[in-house]
Amino acid sequence: MGELHAASRYIGLIALAAGVLEALLLTFVFKRSYDWRAGLASLAVAVIRSFNLLIPVAFALPGAYWLQQHRLVDASSLGVGSWVILFLGVEFLYYWYHRLGHRTRWFWLSHAVHHTPNELNLTTVSRLGWTSKLTGAYAIFTPLALLGFTPESILTAYSLNLSYQFWIHADWFPKLGPLEGILNTPSAHRVHHAANLEYLDANYGGVLLLFDRLFGTYVPERDDLPCRYGLVHPLNTYNPFKIALHQFGPFLRDLGSARSAREVLGYFFAPPGWRPDGNGETTEDLRREAAAGRQQAAVAQQEPAPATAA
Repeated sequence: MGELHAASRYIGLIALAAGVLEALLLTFVFKRSYDWRAGLASLAVAVIRSFNLLIPVAFALPGAYWLQQHRLVDASSLGVGSWVILFLGVEFLYYWYHRLGHRTRWFWLSHAVHHTPNELNLTTVSRLGWTSKLTGAYAIFTPLALLGFTPESILTAYSLNLSYQFWIHADWFPKLGPLEGILNTPSAHRVHHAANLEYLDANYGGVLLLFDRLFGTYVPERDDLPCRYGLVHPLNTYNPFKIALHQFGPFLRDLGSARSAREVLGYFFAPPGWRPDGNGETTEDLRREAAAGRQQAAVAQQEPAPATAA
């Protein structure tokens, strides 16, 4: 694992240099507005998150060593084919890992951190949650050990998947023509980071959008609907501790208000914004409310104007 940690640091330094270069070019060459304080806040979040490396692989992928020793098949011995299987396996499980990160509040506690920037740029990549390993989110990759892949190779493939995603956080890239809808492109990822109601909960793939298409979560970027980045309720702070932990206060308050085991489970595993009475702010709730508003507006337009006195 020492090699993986060293590679992670090397990739991190490259990402840092690229983020700084992007900031300088956007600010001084292209004269675009750039939130330098937000970029520095992202880097501060990343520095503190680096202590995650102290958490052992066995904790991040519980049972993976045992499963690898008792594997069902040994796909790792297939040469080039083993890397194809590992890539597709990680991509498939990453899709569900990412989707659960948005659709399950327990995992959203950590993943929400990545969606707090109100601008999308290369420093956004550095803004990741501190508690992902502690929530057990990475355990979703553990079944790959049953195919004979070691925990180290699984994490390496996962890291490469994340490395690909670095460049797609640059929001100045144009659409990429025939690659749209196939690869995870900057355009597709702009949609993923958008807080517009029309774009919520879409485009979860890492490198490919194959599984988004299969499971109905692919949404293309619309020319008539610019992306508004950030959370549905924007977080306006540069404090790295508030950025990383802002979801935990409301979560604990909701748990304290729970009146039954069902409500406790709902606050843990239902989508973010869920409320026991059904009047929450999940994506479905917000879309239902918006649809009702449009319907009321349409009815109001059809009603005849009141007659005026002669």
